[in-house]
Amino acid sequence: QGRMWAYTVGFTVLPHVGGFLGWFMNRKEIPVWYEKLKKPSWCPSRKIFPVAWTVLYTGMGYASYLIWNDLGGCSGKAVVPLGLYGAQLALNWAWSPFFFGARNLKLALIDILCLDGLAIGTVCSWYRINKVAALLLVPYLGWLAMATCLTIRIWKDNPEQKPGKSE
Repeated sequence: QGRMWAYTVGFTVLPHVGGFLGWFMNRKEIPVWYEKLKKPSWCPSRKIFPVAWTVLYTGMGYASYLIWNDLGGCSGKAVVPLGLYGAQLALNWAWSPFFFGARNLKLALIDILCLDGLAIGTVCSWYRINKVAALLLVPYLGWLAMATCLTIRIWKDNPEQKPGKSE
C-alpha cells in the first residue's frame, strides 16, 4: 500500500519536472523577449500560465498513474499507451526551449503540431483502458488547442523573429 502511494506521487509529479526546468532555464527570456512580441488580444496573461500548467500537469501525471496501474505496470500492454504519453510529454517539455531558449518560432510551431497529434493519440489509446484517465486529459487538449493557435499567431505576426538570440 505504501509503495502504491509512492508510485502515485511519482507519476503525478513527473510532468512538473520538465515544466519547471523549462521555465527555470528560460525565465529571463520572458520579460526580455516574449513581452516584446506581437500577440493577439486573446493571449492569456503571463500570470495564468503557471497556474494552468500546474493544474494540467497534475491531472496528466495522475492519469498516467491510473493507466500504468490498470495495465499492471510497464507490461507489454503499456508500451503504446505510455509510449504515446512519454513522447507527447517530451515534446511538451521541448516547446519552451525551442520557443523561449532558441527563439525559434517555426521549430516551436512544428513541435506543438506534433505534440497535438501525440496528445490526441494518447487520449484515444487511454479511453479504452480507463475513461477517467482519458477525461483527465481533456482540459490539457483544450489548453493545447489554445496554445497551438497562439503559437501560430505569434509565428505569423512576428516574421522578423529569426532563430537565435540576436536583437
